[in-house]
Amino acid sequence: MPELPEVEVTRLSVAGVTGARVLGLRLGKPLRWPLGCEPAASVVGRTVGEVQRRGKYLWLPLLSLGQADGGLLWHLGMSGSLSWLAQAPLPGPHDHADLQTDRGTLRLTDPRRFGAVVWSPALEVDPAAKLLARLGPEPFDPALTAQGFHAALRQRRVAIKQALLSGELVVGAGNIYASDALFEAGIDPRTRCDRIAAARAARLLAAVRRVLTEAIAAGGSTLKDFKDAHGTVGQYQGQARVYGREGQACQRCGGTIKRLVQGQRATYYCPGCQH
Repeated sequence: MPELPEVEVTRLSVAGVTGARVLGLRLGKPLRWPLGCEPAASVVGRTVGEVQRRGKYLWLPLLSLGQADGGLLWHLGMSGSLSWLAQAPLPGPHDHADLQTDRGTLRLTDPRRFGAVVWSPALEVDPAAKLLARLGPEPFDPALTAQGFHAALRQRRVAIKQALLSGELVVGAGNIYASDALFEAGIDPRTRCDRIAAARAARLLAAVRRVLTEAIAAGGSTLKDFKDAHGTVGQYQGQARVYGREGQACQRCGGTIKRLVQGQRATYYCPGCQH
């Protein structure tokens, strides 16, 4: 599933759509949610503003005569990807949405159809506001402090790995990145949130930011389907600290990386380094 680094990499790779004039919006088979209250033809003639990201969503604001005039909220689902095509071929069976512009076509390809394209009057207005309402703080937001992060941990009695995956403490720490961040911070993934002291919480927040930064620089992770809008696959999986390395030697202590299952998701950790 594309997580924050993959969505941020996608955002950067579709920057060419900013400033383009919309010529059409083609929708294929129904996706996770309907487009919304406006017909697809109503976006024609609007100009695309600067592409933004919130959690795992991409927001394409639309402008009319230089003024904000709604926008399209995109989600990649579990296996979706966006392509930015100068000359788009005829859509295939898994190509479910084409935003056609005077600069090229932004195409959503999603074999499992869990992705979405939703029209909203603004990010702060439904349906976008409803979809984004439960998202936690952005990891790189200066307003997310170590003190605030620790205070949020103290309110939870679940395992820290599960809390990170929920996206309520901080968005973006998906399965790969949560495992690696916990290793970086030296915290056992089974540790209950309310038992993590302030200093360890600060280390964990710093580790989440460090791992996500590295993942974005590496183009995200490609375990199966992910590629950016130009077809480039991610490389982070080749430099993961513990994720996917069961039975291999820990790069820090030389011990053996272990695997366990938490909430039906695989967790990788080093018993010698994480307590």
